[in-house]
Amino acid sequence: MNKYSLTLGLAALLAGYSFRTAGAETTATPPRVPAFSVDYMDRTVSPGNDFYQFANGQWLKNNPVPADKSRWAAFTELAERNWYLIHQILEDSASAAATLPAPAPRRQVGDLYIAAMDTNRIEQLGIKPINAELNRIDEIKSAQDLFALLADFHQHGLGGLFNAGFGPDDKDSSVYAIQLEQGGLALPDRDYYLKAEFADKLKLYRAHVRKMFELLGENSAAAETHAATVIAIETELAKASRTRVELRDPNKNYNKFTGGGLAAKTPAILWNVYFDRLGLGNPAYEIVGQPEFFAEVNRLVTTLPPADWQVYLRWHLVHGYAALLPAAFAVENFNFYGRTLSGQPEQEPRWKQAAHMIDGSIGEALGRLYVEKYFPPAAKARMHELVENLKAVFHDRLERVPWMTAATRAKALAKFDRFTQKIGCPDKFRDYSKIEIRRDDLLGDLRRVAEFESCREIARVGRPVDRSEWHMTPETVNAYFNPLQNEIVFPAGILQPPFFDVTMDDAVNYGAIGVVIGHEMTHGYDDQGRKHDADGNLNDWWTEADAKEFDARAQLVVDEFNAFEALPGLHLNGKLTLGENLADLGGVNMAYEALQRALAKNPAARKTMDGFTPEQRFFISYAQVWRTNIRPAEAQRLITVDPHSPGRFRAFGPLLNFQPFYDAFNIPAGSPMWREPALRAKVW
Repeated sequence: MNKYSLTLGLAALLAGYSFRTAGAETTATPPRVPAFSVDYMDRTVSPGNDFYQFANGQWLKNNPVPADKSRWAAFTELAERNWYLIHQILEDSASAAATLPAPAPRRQVGDLYIAAMDTNRIEQLGIKPINAELNRIDEIKSAQDLFALLADFHQHGLGGLFNAGFGPDDKDSSVYAIQLEQGGLALPDRDYYLKAEFADKLKLYRAHVRKMFELLGENSAAAETHAATVIAIETELAKASRTRVELRDPNKNYNKFTGGGLAAKTPAILWNVYFDRLGLGNPAYEIVGQPEFFAEVNRLVTTLPPADWQVYLRWHLVHGYAALLPAAFAVENFNFYGRTLSGQPEQEPRWKQAAHMIDGSIGEALGRLYVEKYFPPAAKARMHELVENLKAVFHDRLERVPWMTAATRAKALAKFDRFTQKIGCPDKFRDYSKIEIRRDDLLGDLRRVAEFESCREIARVGRPVDRSEWHMTPETVNAYFNPLQNEIVFPAGILQPPFFDVTMDDAVNYGAIGVVIGHEMTHGYDDQGRKHDADGNLNDWWTEADAKEFDARAQLVVDEFNAFEALPGLHLNGKLTLGENLADLGGVNMAYEALQRALAKNPAARKTMDGFTPEQRFFISYAQVWRTNIRPAEAQRLITVDPHSPGRFRAFGPLLNFQPFYDAFNIPAGSPMWREPALRAKVW
């Protein structure tokens, strides 16, 4: 789960969006339900030669990546249909908004949708909505001015210099704390500034920054000089940033400073000004992820003149708000972040971009309407049943892990006994009634939402954690494990085909949502999750011998995925993807055993369907969940930044060392899918 962050909100939400002027839009034919289907298969391929192609070959052939996407997969198919369902809510809310009182969730959703769709208003306003910030940037004369403005940036969802978040303390998960981490970059990762393979992207990024300065009214010479300044500052920040793999170590990225210790270490960073502006006063302590990064920020503040910081903040202002400015800014923003970095030829339609904004800002207001319309109580009840079945399997497997000693096993079981789950939606939705949503002020609306969220989070620092809070909206097509609360969470959005289908047999459901459930549970014991105890605290509860045993088995998974080649010469990063690969491995193991228990209880269900046994349908269903076509540029970006392996490798990676898979399809030793027993990495 990501840290809660003020500085990644609005900019991350809008990156790559190009809000083109458009009239009223209607949704085309409803997207198909992306359910499990044997028609997706290519039966000319032997499952022992290429199981991914066997399970998905016809789908891969018949489903090229659409022009407005950088990849097309089971997830995006479901998301596409989900956005269609959400579109109906947005249109209905916009039509009814005028008849509803202003604080009502449907009124707020409808008014924000109207504001997002009013491209004529955006063109008329030009850059007026950011003039106040531009003027404040021009007035920066000192470090005090810099950090006062930076606090305002962060409070309104804009990035710059570093990231500030407010979430549970990793070592005392019962209270909220201030968390400060590396940041300040507008490219996806430090590697884009530092590695030779991204030199072409860095060159195009510089041209993009220059063009954005020109759109702000600068002449070409000034814009070129200022683009060079931005690149220089961000490159220094990149050099001081830890790699994605280094960021996966929760202990090394937890550094607690008390009693003014942080201010003493970084005197040029005026924390008193920054915290006062945020309303934090004098915090009792701060948790710093990467102290060496803040040492570099301290150095830059002492060496760079105010004029350079003016340039840097001007860039992060226009970058963060590009999608909310006139079409020239939005199109240029999409040309770089969409076309160049992800290889996406066209932008999504206007209504869908508006839906993304609403989901990312007042998402629980939208979620309330979504659940009322699309999430029946029967689905929640069935999901609870599946979760309980998987929990029973997981508990039993923990009891019999052969390499785990009694001392560690007792604590592992104690942690498991504290597992909780959330399904569908919060019991109580967030109240946005204090936020003013205006139909003629899109940028202002999103600024006010960002300020509302930041003030809500800041006010909680030092207070008890709200364990009822959700960190995904109900309409989200995803799931997560929260190590600080020892909980698994499944939003209503993912509880649809192909993941969860009440019309399908158990084999298909266990191969899809069953694996997802087991995946999230396994995260509690992966290379990161295992470092949190039953209370969610970062605490080493493993014996030294057991930790070594775990690491030795985990290294087998690292080695296996390091060997996979996504593009010519581009291998997966087994260390970066280790946690997700372990979770996939655990998910398959748990779900398969849960299916076997279900079949044992109901022998009548053990029948052949579409020519396949329940075991075969389980594995085909699992592989179909990961069907993916992807553009090369997007594949390169994701290999660099994403802790998940690409779909193809998620589909067959966990199966390579899973004997029931070979047994189900009678795959003999020596087949291309076979792996020697020495490479089998059954962590659980």
